[in-house]
Amino acid sequence: MPITANQERAALPGSAALLLSLPALLFALITWQVVADGPLVRLDERLSRVLVNPDRCSELLSDLGNVPVAVPVLAVAAGYVAVRNRRAGVDQWWLPGAAAALLLALVPALVVPLKVLTDRPGTPAVPPGTGYYPSGHTATAAIAYGCATLLLLPWLRTAPARRTLITLCVALVLGTGYGLVRRGYHWPLDVVGSWCLCAVLLTSLWLFLRTVTTPGRSQPPGP
Repeated sequence: MPITANQERAALPGSAALLLSLPALLFALITWQVVADGPLVRLDERLSRVLVNPDRCSELLSDLGNVPVAVPVLAVAAGYVAVRNRRAGVDQWWLPGAAAALLLALVPALVVPLKVLTDRPGTPAVPPGTGYYPSGHTATAAIAYGCATLLLLPWLRTAPARRTLITLCVALVLGTGYGLVRRGYHWPLDVVGSWCLCAVLLTSLWLFLRTVTTPGRSQPPGP
């Protein structure tokens, strides 16, 4: 039996709570282990020694998390969606893009204090120093590509197009994390911790975008 719109709205709070709570709890657990130098950190260090093998491919993949690479992708997506919204007569046509830009701007405001708090040293592959947890490059990639995907999804008319966009986003985010670990720029937990933090942020943006509606306004095309 098909799911009605009312049933979908009724299920949303529970799904949202799950999507917010699970990564938040995992992030808290990982952060606690990093600060306490717990057994998960020792396992992480052993895993890193197995995975690290710097090469040109891992360097290129890690570059996907650079600001000059990731931010323009979000800027283009936000600009495109703003133009489409305005042409469609959508009220507050600028708001989705502005919300995504604000979320990206919040990344350093959240990540930098966490780096100072945890004070985690880097891998043997990088110069001596601290402040590697959570990974800022991972967070930049996840938020930039994730926000771009959330903005563009409502404008894609077919399910295959939406699946392709989501798959591309996941590939970019996973590729960035793999490159950072393989190159030795970050421990695996640095990357996983950033993914958990970004999952909470992107879920919050998704929920916000679902509520940015004005009665009687034009909507993006449906499936």
